[in-house]
Amino acid sequence: MNLNSEPAVCSTPGAAKCQLIIFHFLILINLVITNFDSIKRSILHIDLDTFFVSCERLLNPTLIGKPVLIGGTTSRGVVASCSYEARRFGIKSAMPMRMAQQLCPEAIVIRGDSGLYSKYSYLVTEVIRERAPMYEKSSIDEFYLDLTGMDHFFGCYQWAIELRDQIHKESSLPLSMGLSINKTVSKVSTNEAKPNGHLQVIAGQEKPFLSPLSLQKIPSVGDKTFAILREMGLEKIHTVQQMPKDLMQSLLGINGGAIWDKCQGIDQTPVIPYTERKSISIERTFERDTIDVHKMGSILLAMAENLAFQLRNGVKLTSCVTVKIRYADMNVYSKQKRIPYTSCDRTLIDLTKELFRSLYDRRLRVRLVGVRYSHLVCGGHQINFLEDTEQQCQLYQAMDMLRKRYGQDAVKRAAALGSRAIGRVNPFNGEPPIIPAHRRA
Repeated sequence: MNLNSEPAVCSTPGAAKCQLIIFHFLILINLVITNFDSIKRSILHIDLDTFFVSCERLLNPTLIGKPVLIGGTTSRGVVASCSYEARRFGIKSAMPMRMAQQLCPEAIVIRGDSGLYSKYSYLVTEVIRERAPMYEKSSIDEFYLDLTGMDHFFGCYQWAIELRDQIHKESSLPLSMGLSINKTVSKVSTNEAKPNGHLQVIAGQEKPFLSPLSLQKIPSVGDKTFAILREMGLEKIHTVQQMPKDLMQSLLGINGGAIWDKCQGIDQTPVIPYTERKSISIERTFERDTIDVHKMGSILLAMAENLAFQLRNGVKLTSCVTVKIRYADMNVYSKQKRIPYTSCDRTLIDLTKELFRSLYDRRLRVRLVGVRYSHLVCGGHQINFLEDTEQQCQLYQAMDMLRKRYGQDAVKRAAALGSRAIGRVNPFNGEPPIIPAHRRA
């Protein structure tokens, strides 16, 4: 249809009016499509500063200004979070707690409390949910907000500052934020604004802003990737900005092309309000390396049973089971098997045992075991006409009812006694998985 032509003359006034409405509607659609590419996105990134430490300081103000380490307190504990005072000694997250204490002997070590941190995270999430048009919770302490179009009503940056003040007022937690046209630049600007600051990168200034920074500031550049780039003489973002994209792709493959785009300030990743879980898993690190096959089998049984309950509670089915073993020499082995979709305890437990027996063949001491269910789909368990009896179905329903009411430890198989459950948090609520604040390596 030619949008510049006059509407055709119709025989009836009603038809002519209807056609005129359609004509103007098409003109509006044409204007929206024409100007769509010129619309600049406004993406806000919010990060709660040293979140675990900040929560502990709300309960115990005497920790303010002191080096604090949050994580596992055993010999195999890992630093989940540390204060800025502790970072001055070279301590960072995911570092073994023993090493962190050697770097800073006067540091105060606190066993993490995931329940407490989840409570404050939920409080902040509710403040954002009530005010933001669209948001994505990427971790327990990190959020992305899409404010595109809000500049037509009031300034996005001013609105963001007001939101930041409101979060601090209701939670008393320090937070930093960055505003730009995409996720990457917003996250980098947040990190540059820390601690407890805010920064806006005006549209068109993405490359100059990123140029003098280290390549480690790019979110997708980890320690290993940065080590590879540094060996090639690439340490600053401005060096990559001057390179051809094909060269970066030849060095690092697809990931190299993605890094090059981000160094140019290009990132079209959308803000995703809800993310469907593709898998659920649980791992257990032993206090001491073990060769006790009975103990490992008992723990794996409890894991399989707990994960199966999570599937049924979330009305999910799995078709792939994976068992993982990490030996004392830190070598990791895993084995998986595809099966018809199910959430049945008996089927998943038997398969977990089978995979462990076929995988554990080195007869070395084991440091960690884990179970993962993947290839998840929505649906309820299909009763097997030949194997499932009415009594078994009623038994499983009664057990699940007790678990929902009293917790997953309320009912368990005798072989799983003494093992820990994975908690009552629903893994299918669209939020990112909660990383244990007292995890071990």
